[in-house]
Amino acid sequence: MDGQHSVVVFGSMNMDLSVACERIPEAGETIAGSDFFTAAGGKGANQAVAAARRGATTYMIAAVGDDGFGRELMAGLEDAGVDCANVAHLADVPTGTATILRSGGDNRIVLSAGANAVRTPEDVESVIDKLAASGAAPMGSVFIAQGECDLGATAAALVRAHRHGLFTIFNPAPACNLPEEAWHEVDLVCLNETECAAITGIMPVDEASCTAALRKIEELTDGGMGVITLGSAGSVALIDDDFMHVPAQRCEAVDTTGAGDTYIGVFAAARAAGELIFECMIQASFASGLAVTRLGAQPSIPTWDEVVAWMMGW
Repeated sequence: MDGQHSVVVFGSMNMDLSVACERIPEAGETIAGSDFFTAAGGKGANQAVAAARRGATTYMIAAVGDDGFGRELMAGLEDAGVDCANVAHLADVPTGTATILRSGGDNRIVLSAGANAVRTPEDVESVIDKLAASGAAPMGSVFIAQGECDLGATAAALVRAHRHGLFTIFNPAPACNLPEEAWHEVDLVCLNETECAAITGIMPVDEASCTAALRKIEELTDGGMGVITLGSAGSVALIDDDFMHVPAQRCEAVDTTGAGDTYIGVFAAARAAGELIFECMIQASFASGLAVTRLGAQPSIPTWDEVVAWMMGW
């Protein structure tokens, strides 16, 4: 690839409503919280921002409500350099939200899909056709989808993007399944441990179980590949049949919200720029390591200059 390729993201845009607590409450229990804040989020939007901050020309396909949250989310994406011409504004549906409980550097999230569930397969296919025909997303560009939008639209989008010659990345988060036809159009599945267990039936805890899970992903995608993110244990993949492990960078986790999305967005941008898969994993690992040291989803995503500076000083 020659560096002229773009990243296209079909996915969710949410306003994150985040609060800290000493522990996660039990059923029926009310506990005191602190440090409440709102921040732009949604897996699709986070991944688009990460790709744009890595330097990729990035296009967002999504929907928001015609409300304050929607306008704020749009402004944040545009400030990050993401093209939002294909984000629909809906008068009768609210913008999606994510309510986040933060405790001990970990989080629990409840989603309300809102506008994220509205775009149809035909609608998204027509946008992909337009981007491909205009040269905005030429063959060799990267397409990303996740599990927070309508799964029928997501499956159709992956098929259409792949048939236009785009490198397709699917992030099944929350854990979800696709029709067999759609799985066969996925070039790379990027998922964490719990998503891996749900999709493959194997919890990746060591090299043997990771390898078995990655083989399952190859079968599921009919020759595609998997990258499993393992939090503080790094990430793994089978590259040319060799097991590859990229360690996570040592850092003090403040908030893990958006770390996986940062990994995927930077990975996609590096792939669009022509980097080898292992190099994509390294860059993504450094970027997500920086992200967990900061609060919020999109506010935590580093710029490429910040990532390079940390890599150079490692």
